[in-house]
Amino acid sequence: MISIQDLEAGYGPLHVLFGITTTYQRDAITAIVGPNGSGKSTLLKTIFGLTKVFRGRITFDGRDITGKPPHFVSRLGIAYLPQTENVFANLTVRENVMMATYGLSKDVAAERVEEVKSFIPVVERYWNRKAGSLSGGERQLVAMAMALIRRPRVMLFDEPTANLSPKFAKLVLEQIVRLRDDLKITVLLVEQNALRALEHGDRAQLLVSGQLVYDGSARDLLENRELGRIYLGLRS
Repeated sequence: MISIQDLEAGYGPLHVLFGITTTYQRDAITAIVGPNGSGKSTLLKTIFGLTKVFRGRITFDGRDITGKPPHFVSRLGIAYLPQTENVFANLTVRENVMMATYGLSKDVAAERVEEVKSFIPVVERYWNRKAGSLSGGERQLVAMAMALIRRPRVMLFDEPTANLSPKFAKLVLEQIVRLRDDLKITVLLVEQNALRALEHGDRAQLLVSGQLVYDGSARDLLENRELGRIYLGLRS
């Protein structure tokens, strides 16, 4: 679905990613893990058009999206959910969700709002609450609902469980698994908690200093004691 060839990218003159070549499968969760500063978030931002591409090519279903702006990438069916500032805190949940329906007909908007209410019950439960009054986990679920309004085919999650309680971290990850299982959405999941990410992923990628050092089964990476000990802090 997404193909990346010999990618180098970063911010301004700063190179963060070096020689990334990979593909992403349909209807699968790819857990992207690695030490702090390894380029995990930069990889997602580059796919979504938020960084500078120095070299290489990114295609989505055969269409070149290298360096294309976020609004262009979004319209093709890719959604990006940042770790923070992913909802409008001063607006109610209803207003946030309705903002996401911009450009849809009234009937289509109403249908999709009901869909996300059913899929993510928190949305209806806190419909008239200010988003800023919700917990971090609840805001993540609202952000997910906003993205689902557009019916994306791929969702890029940048550390969705960071700073969440264990209860909400578990809930957010369960919803991400449901995106794959129930809605057949392809998921790229960047997570600092490597163990948690690998337990929920089908596939895993390990980034170190902007380079891809492992690309394969999530289970195999979990069982690779040497890589886990050196780069992920997992017990051998």
